[in-house]
Amino acid sequence: MLVYRERHCPAKHELLKCRIPAPYGYRTPFRWPESRDVVWYANVPHKHLTVEKARQNWVKFEGDRFRFPGGGTMFPRGADAYIDDIGKLINLKDGSVRTAIDTGCGVASLGAYLLSRNILPISFAPKDTHEAQVQFALERGVPALIGILASNRLPYPSRAFDMAHCSRCLIPWGQYDGLYLTEVDRILRPGGYWILSGPPVNWENHWKGWNRTKEDLNKEQNGIESVAKSLCWKKLVQKNDLAIWQKPTNHVHCKLQRKIFKKPPFCQSQEADKAWYTKMEACLTPLPEVSDIKEIAGGPLTNWPERLTAVPPRILSGSVKGVTAEIFEKDTELWKKRVSHYKAVDSQFAEPGRYRNVLDMNANLGGFAAALIDYPLWVMNAVPVEAEVNTLGVIYERGLIGIYHNWCEAMSTYPRTYDFIHADSIFTLYKDRCDMEDILLEMDRILRPQGSVIIRDDVDVLVDIKSIVDGLQWDSRMTDHEGGPHVREKLIIATKQYWTTPAPNNQDQKVSKTAS
Repeated sequence: MLVYRERHCPAKHELLKCRIPAPYGYRTPFRWPESRDVVWYANVPHKHLTVEKARQNWVKFEGDRFRFPGGGTMFPRGADAYIDDIGKLINLKDGSVRTAIDTGCGVASLGAYLLSRNILPISFAPKDTHEAQVQFALERGVPALIGILASNRLPYPSRAFDMAHCSRCLIPWGQYDGLYLTEVDRILRPGGYWILSGPPVNWENHWKGWNRTKEDLNKEQNGIESVAKSLCWKKLVQKNDLAIWQKPTNHVHCKLQRKIFKKPPFCQSQEADKAWYTKMEACLTPLPEVSDIKEIAGGPLTNWPERLTAVPPRILSGSVKGVTAEIFEKDTELWKKRVSHYKAVDSQFAEPGRYRNVLDMNANLGGFAAALIDYPLWVMNAVPVEAEVNTLGVIYERGLIGIYHNWCEAMSTYPRTYDFIHADSIFTLYKDRCDMEDILLEMDRILRPQGSVIIRDDVDVLVDIKSIVDGLQWDSRMTDHEGGPHVREKLIIATKQYWTTPAPNNQDQKVSKTAS
């Protein structure tokens, strides 16, 4: 089940107390939307995929850069044309499909082209023989994480995504009692879509090219169909190389069906949103109860863009402890005010296009990301596992994306992932849980050279943080927050200096400190 490729962390005595330099010749990435198609070779110096996927239009090497034509194994005409094909089968234009997950994403060309249609994707793939597929995606400015379907739940809440996608992603959907498709069901919203292309879809026309027998492919297809049926999914359409299933909007019929399909049973034990080192189980995550067969379990979502500011159904139903509609609306307004203050005190933050990949380490209700919605950037909203209230489901119901994370551990991503990191009260939250220096070293690892950080916290905490930050050679200053000088909470605004490994032909040369 490829468990060895799952996330695992070093023991305490194995932790590296060091900074990771950028490769020699590192350059500031291209700005979006140019970055979608072009990446500097020096920033991700791996040519392996240009050879292995040469015929499939994934990535080409040209001089000092990589070019991404937008192709994929199952979309040689490019991701745009492929998305057009999907759009002929389900509605991608009315804002009902906003969040998407691409499993086994390659260099995330599907995600890159979904963005231009106002669909916000998370793409994930393991760190495997392809070495840097997710790193390419991030360098292009596309939301992506290192991840795999093996034995643990994916780090997302239930009912998160409007659409899940697999294009030749090599995940054995029909095996292990349908465990992996059952996990996709958990994270799909009621009425959400699962899209499959590549083996075994349309095997009748492709079996020779796939070097597999008709019997083997037919058996795989039947296995997937059978699991989908047992999850109460409806197969909407299969046309050419695409097959699309839809999850039911509630479980009224499904409960009656359990009398016929004994497997998978409904889950009894686990909270549906628990997903941090939580083992997957071959059981169906029950949807919230409904009183009518036409009702949408958990409450209906408004279409995008109204979805961003509409009160999320989880809050309306009272299932988020201590958060009312009024608190939610006040939080949205508060973050608009805070973000305009950030722009006033940090000129780089105020420049549209300066930052593309943004991380909010303690996202709460997603107000920070919502306040930045008109900027050409995306925000990965992390909800700490230690947070008092689990708000990640709310973030997804707003049409935003995020993950669960424990900041005492490294994040499932490559060095130099983010242009900007926002850390609100993170050091107070983790004060007695782990070493502040370890958290700051991880921030340094995932921050790009000349990327910026805003840390907001109690002044006493920030005084300690400032001394470590100065040791990281970040340019930093402490300033008042939007409430003025008499508020205990302050801000640290910092920028990571440009810094790379020495030139390969002269190991004695001093580490390069100036931007090319």
